[in-house]
Amino acid sequence: MEFDTFHHAYAAVLRRVVEEPAFRNAPRGLPSRERLGLGFRLREPDQRVPLIPARRLNIAFNFAESLWYLAGRDDLDFIAHYAPGIRKYSADGRRLTGTAYGRALFGGEGPGQWRTVVEELRRDPDSKRAVLQIFRGEELAVPANPDVSCTLGLQFLLREGALHTVGFMRANDAYRGMSSDVFSFTFLQEVMARELGARLGEYHHAVGSVHVYDTDAARAREVLADPASSAAPALRFPALPEGDNWPYIREVLVHEEALRRNRLRIGPDTGGLGLPGYWAQVLLLFEIQRRIRYEETVDPELLDALTPPYRWIVTHWRPRTPTGAIGAGR
Repeated sequence: MEFDTFHHAYAAVLRRVVEEPAFRNAPRGLPSRERLGLGFRLREPDQRVPLIPARRLNIAFNFAESLWYLAGRDDLDFIAHYAPGIRKYSADGRRLTGTAYGRALFGGEGPGQWRTVVEELRRDPDSKRAVLQIFRGEELAVPANPDVSCTLGLQFLLREGALHTVGFMRANDAYRGMSSDVFSFTFLQEVMARELGARLGEYHHAVGSVHVYDTDAARAREVLADPASSAAPALRFPALPEGDNWPYIREVLVHEEALRRNRLRIGPDTGGLGLPGYWAQVLLLFEIQRRIRYEETVDPELLDALTPPYRWIVTHWRPRTPTGAIGAGR
């Protein structure tokens, strides 16, 4: 399947799994409907969010998860602030093993997989070896492991000046996990493209098992019944600044921690942050999350300072819990 944006792809994949499942099964006792060997291609991977009100996406979580990966972290302290429900996947109550993709990308001895892939593509732009491996076979050797990596790996292919990416997944929850996974993987693709000085190419998503659990079937049908699911989105998301974004990423991570720990407050005027507008907008989203989490007022002026697509998402979010930290899901 081919689509311009993930907005188009999300509804199409969800509809196929919900309305035309190939199998009904119950892995780990969880009834679901499933299709096998499904894939799609996005021509504009930076348009990575489905603008469907019924989906109630938490874009602060999406950015937090992407930055958690880029920071190479595996701790719950960071990511559970934005999605408390993710704690159930931790075996020790402190860390995540399979879900913490950043540890696979940047951890361990040596320069880390990310740096190795960047160097491979600089050395040989036609290489087919630029692969970030995530799933590890030993994950299956842990009895009743609550957190086995859903993602096998990411392949980066530099072709005619554009960086294309293929995400290989063993399994993907079409209602919940797919939206956050595609967001993160295309975000990583865009960061790497800027680092390499390449154009952003296409994103290909290949999955062994695409499924929807019965507990989410009613919500999935709400999404498919929403008129926005079949309409073209009217808003476009901004692109990352040109050039190497790693200095900005490191600075944003410092501010994120201060916001998460309620040690920093950001107003509508972000000029004093010294960051490009793109990254200042990300911090505004974290500030809104902070205010919701600590039960402070989200001023209209703060919403007005958001770029139109982010403002649309935040105003249509409608959190289900007092903390507002929903929308992740695995």
